Amino acid sequence: MQSASKVLDRVLVLEMVRVTEAAAIAASSLVGRGDEKAADAAAVEAMREALNDLYMDGTVVIGEGERDEAPMLFIGEKVGSAPGKGPKIDIALDPLEGTTITAKAGPNALAVLAIAEEGCLLNAPDVYMDKLAVGPGYPAGVIDLDKSPTENIAAIAAAKGVQPNEVIACVLDRPRHEKLIAELRGIGCGVVLIGDGDVAGVIATTDPDTTIDVYMGSGGAPEGVLACAALRCVGGQFKGRLLFRNDDERARARKWGIDDLDKVYDLDELASGDCIFAATGVTDGSLLEGVKRKGKVMTTESVVMRSSSGTVRWVRGEHRIG
Repeated sequence: MQSASKVLDRVLVLEMVRVTEAAAIAASSLVGRGDEKAADAAAVEAMREALNDLYMDGTVVIGEGERDEAPMLFIGEKVGSAPGKGPKIDIALDPLEGTTITAKAGPNALAVLAIAEEGCLLNAPDVYMDKLAVGPGYPAGVIDLDKSPTENIAAIAAAKGVQPNEVIACVLDRPRHEKLIAELRGIGCGVVLIGDGDVAGVIATTDPDTTIDVYMGSGGAPEGVLACAALRCVGGQFKGRLLFRNDDERARARKWGIDDLDKVYDLDELASGDCIFAATGVTDGSLLEGVKRKGKVMTTESVVMRSSSGTVRWVRGEHRIG
């Protein structure tokens, strides 16, 4: 059996950027139009077409839902031009992370994709996940989902050599996070609230320019896997626990092979081996600029990362149209 690095060598890193660029460009025509479904559908169709041009035997393990819930890029769908012949690749994707953001022309909408060797990305069900993430440079075990937000902020502050009121947390702006936000502000911690896009929120912890130290709160489990693929490439720590609202969601998790429903996942349990992560901005954000159109030229900004080499490439593309 080939190593993960050898398998992924066959799928060029820049090909992943071409896939996210295609999705971002397709969605960009619907920025600010108020139609979330249309924007998502455009991104999905473009990403699927681009994936099917690649020489690989790909399987979507994180996608737009199950076969009966999504017409394209559903969990378990096969993509690539070489089924049964090309390298076996697992794919986690979100063709448009931030559908509401796109519809309202808000910041931080992305087209996102991660790939790894077969079996290296957790096939996470489409449920919520409690998430806790920090960037590189902290001692192992600095964050713990079984501890309170106050205790985690204190541990992060101690590791940084600062006071808790100098720590900044990123949290999705949702009613379910009211108590979390109140607790963080109660200890003087700064809170950056984002309307959507928690993949970008997690990645923000790795960039000192954002000033964000930690990501906290619950969001989609599939997005947690995507974020972990990025953290694997640039460093950081992640803890995640699946959250279930009813028996149907528990049954869905068991269907996808998850037996321990209370398990706390580490970074390497969500994304392991050699990972490639790519993202292209749809709208302007803290991570990437959005798609711009100037006459007959569209410009894109993307980032692509690889865990085996630790490389991060920033790619600016010009695409002539018409």
